Amino acid sequence: MQFKGKTVIVTGASRGIGQAIAIAFGNKGAQVVVNYNSNHEAAHQTVKQIEDSGGKAIAIKADVSAFDQAKFLVDQTIKLYGRIDILINNSGITKDQLILRMTEHDFDAVINVNLKGTWNMIKHSSRTMLKQKSGRIINISSVVGIVGNPGQSNYVASKAGIIGLTKSLAKEFGKKQVTVNAVAPGFIETEMTEQLPDTVKEAYLEQIPLARLGQSMDVANTVLFLASEEANYITGQIISVNGGMI
Repeated sequence: MQFKGKTVIVTGASRGIGQAIAIAFGNKGAQVVVNYNSNHEAAHQTVKQIEDSGGKAIAIKADVSAFDQAKFLVDQTIKLYGRIDILINNSGITKDQLILRMTEHDFDAVINVNLKGTWNMIKHSSRTMLKQKSGRIINISSVVGIVGNPGQSNYVASKAGIIGLTKSLAKEFGKKQVTVNAVAPGFIETEMTEQLPDTVKEAYLEQIPLARLGQSMDVANTVLFLASEEANYITGQIISVNGGMI
């Protein structure tokens, strides 16, 4: 799976799964747009890792939850590279709380970044892909978007919404040879899961047949496949990467 000459946008690429995806594409020859919202240093470290391995990358700051900033990110990419071949919607936040304690702000913030941000990016980038009559859109959902999780009603709603968005847009874009798929990771070792208490991690491990948390590259490798020519007859699918948890 090689992507030489392909232009890839990865949102939320300064750390975790997004960083692993960006580096993986850079190592496969793609021109990678590393999107970030606040962590300038981490984003440029991602760019440096890609460039140190012989790849091409640039960091662009944009809050994808803001319609105009998402447009800026897409417009800058087209200005620099002339096209967008692959869009990876990875940006996401959590603000966990039982619904009785969850504030309206916490609900709106998660929906705006995770779901509206994904919609914003597809809205602005799809016009170019449809004109090209080619493109890959891969949205990062979550295992909890499929099965639910207490204390995460905002996050779960956003990730379940991404699944519905993926299936709908796959049907809209199919005739123009633009595929839309989603990856639903299980519990992956990231900064987000590092914050969980050990007792919680142990409880999750008991539910995973492979008896370990996943790695960011487990998700990145799946994304690479869905973005490749080998996956050109796959669209509207939700690929679970969860060690057999569901």
